[in-house]
Amino acid sequence: MNAQHLSERLMRVAGYVKEGAVVADIGSDHAYLPCYLIHHKLASKAIAGEVAKGPFESAQSHVNAEQFQDQITVRLANGLKAIEQEDDVDTVTIAGMGGPLIAMILDQDKDRLASVSRLILQPNVYAKAIRDWAELNGWKLIAEDILQEDNKIYEILVLEKGKMTLSPSQKLLGPFLMDNQNDVFTIKWKKESAEWNRILEAIRFAELSGEVQLKKEEVQQKLKIVKEALGE
Repeated sequence: MNAQHLSERLMRVAGYVKEGAVVADIGSDHAYLPCYLIHHKLASKAIAGEVAKGPFESAQSHVNAEQFQDQITVRLANGLKAIEQEDDVDTVTIAGMGGPLIAMILDQDKDRLASVSRLILQPNVYAKAIRDWAELNGWKLIAEDILQEDNKIYEILVLEKGKMTLSPSQKLLGPFLMDNQNDVFTIKWKKESAEWNRILEAIRFAELSGEVQLKKEEVQQKLKIVKEALGE
C-alpha cells in the first residue's frame, strides 16, 4: 500500500469523501489516505493528524515526497485537536481503531466538529459504540459498508448531522447493513454468535453472581438479535 494504491478498506473510506472536501484524517499513520485524496482530486485540502511522533514523522515524509505540502498539513496532536477553526474542515475520517476509541475521540473535542458535515468512520471492532455516540450527539447514519480483507472484517459508518433513533438490533448490527445483508455480514455475525455460545457454555459452570448473570443476559440478547436478523 502507498499514497496512490490504498488497501481495499481505505479505498472504501475514500469512496465516501465528497469531491472538493476539506478532510481531517485522524490517526493518519503514513498519511496515505490524505495523499490519495489529493492525488485523485477528491479533496481540495487535508489535515493529517497523528498523536505519536513516529507516525507523525512518517506522515510528514510521505507528504513531502508527494510534494503536497501546500495541500496537506501534518499535525502532531491528540485526536480532533489536530483540527483548527481556520481549517474549515467539513469531513473527518478515522480509520483502523476500535469503535469505543473512535467514539471517545469524537466525544472529547466535540467543539472541533462545528464546521464538519460528514464523519467517515472505520472501526475495527465494536461499531455499536459509534452508533450509540451518534444517536446521543445529533448525528445520523446515511450509509454503512462491510468488507473482508486479509481475513479481517471491517465496517464503515458514514454520518451526517441530524437526529436518528435506532432499535437495539440496529445499534448492534447496523440499520443499512441489516437491510442489505451480504455474505460478509453473515460471516461476521455467525462467527460472533459462535463466540457468544462459547461464553455461555463457560458461564454454565461459573458461580452466578449478579455480574455474571448480567453478562449472561446480555449475550443471550445479542444471540437473539442475530438469529432473528439472519432468519435462523
